[in-house]
Amino acid sequence: MKNTKKYFNRLTDSNLLVWQNDPFKKPLLLRGARQVGKSSSVRNLGQSFAYFIEVNLEENNGIHALFNQNNSVESICAKLEIAFNISIIEGETLLFLDEIQSCPNAITALRYFYEQKPNLHVIAAGSLLEFALETLPSFGVGRIRTLFVYPFSFDEFLLAMNEERLLELKQKATCESPLDLIFHQKLIEYFKQFLIIGGMPEVVARFAINKSYLEAQQVLDDLLISLKSDFVKYKKRVPSNRINEVFESVSKQMGGKFIYTKIGNHLSNIQIKEALQLLILSGLVIPVTHTAGNDIPLGAEIDMKKRKMLLLDTGLFQRVLGLDISSIVLENNFELINKGAIAELFFGLEWLKYSSPFSQNELYYWHRENKTGNAEVDYIVQKNASILPVEIKSSNSGAMQSLRIFLKEKNTPKGVRFSLENFSSVDDVYIYPLYAVSSFFESKIY
Repeated sequence: MKNTKKYFNRLTDSNLLVWQNDPFKKPLLLRGARQVGKSSSVRNLGQSFAYFIEVNLEENNGIHALFNQNNSVESICAKLEIAFNISIIEGETLLFLDEIQSCPNAITALRYFYEQKPNLHVIAAGSLLEFALETLPSFGVGRIRTLFVYPFSFDEFLLAMNEERLLELKQKATCESPLDLIFHQKLIEYFKQFLIIGGMPEVVARFAINKSYLEAQQVLDDLLISLKSDFVKYKKRVPSNRINEVFESVSKQMGGKFIYTKIGNHLSNIQIKEALQLLILSGLVIPVTHTAGNDIPLGAEIDMKKRKMLLLDTGLFQRVLGLDISSIVLENNFELINKGAIAELFFGLEWLKYSSPFSQNELYYWHRENKTGNAEVDYIVQKNASILPVEIKSSNSGAMQSLRIFLKEKNTPKGVRFSLENFSSVDDVYIYPLYAVSSFFESKIY
């Protein structure tokens, strides 16, 4: 089998480089779900330093004692130098504290690195970090920088597939200047590939090198087993089988309001809510909350009782549903690929990936129920000071009744539709191809 250890460039890399060269940098805390590429990005950055120390706090329990409250930062660094036989020099060394959730004292110590060794580059990351942070109400306000990391975006996938020129062409296209049909169709094919394999780094790396859907499916299955095995670590009093049951239900209810009773009568709403909150904390599940959409910020008028739930990755979602990748590829049936509103899932994930990584961004949708009929807009997004309704279509066409109802009721001048169509516009609606979420995000439409 070919070597799959090649590093593929990530959006995170540019943010890490800016942090590296910032004279006012703070210790950096990478947050995100398991297996999204946090550690590999840091190791890649470490190659640009004279010295790089990686401390896995889950594997090295003996190191935990160095971070007790009696040790100064100077003492911690001196002992780490001896333990790893690597110099720790401000400006020349990158200190990487991985799996930091295993040592709460190390999380607390990050603030003191900022105060006592401000020129030392320190990065921390962890696979179940959010659970540890919940027990530390104030672990370094104003003294630690946070960077959220997600799976590969579609643009990153294109780069991994050596399609830099195609990506550049896509980035130049607009609703007024669409792509030539040959390039549009090529991007649609890559888009379908990405929906099938998803953006988990190990899967993308294997597919980019070997071009094997079967291998991608095997890696996804391994990842699912690994992620589910973590359920037992989430919370001792919540059974892992209950968390798994809620996880499976999130997949089955994709695209609609998450309804507790669909899981079954054997679990109470409190039990379901607790398990769901743990999945959200882990980063495996991402909520989309109903907003009135009247004004910014969108989170000012929300209804927490109306929420949709997304899975972290389209590839994982396909495997949870048990779809057979080989049959999808052979039949080239997009409707089969899109089972479970995966196009809607794709947009939500992409929007988060292109949003600021320095804050935990939220997703919103709009739903109206009255005697004249229901209406629902898949996403409501904010661009600058404007609110834009976004409708997702998995085909080349489709009615836009709900979108137009929102435009009329909220007196909003413009709306956006994503579909398999090329870049274009119809009256007051901009039309983007599904593969071009980043183009819309970077556009001056607002």
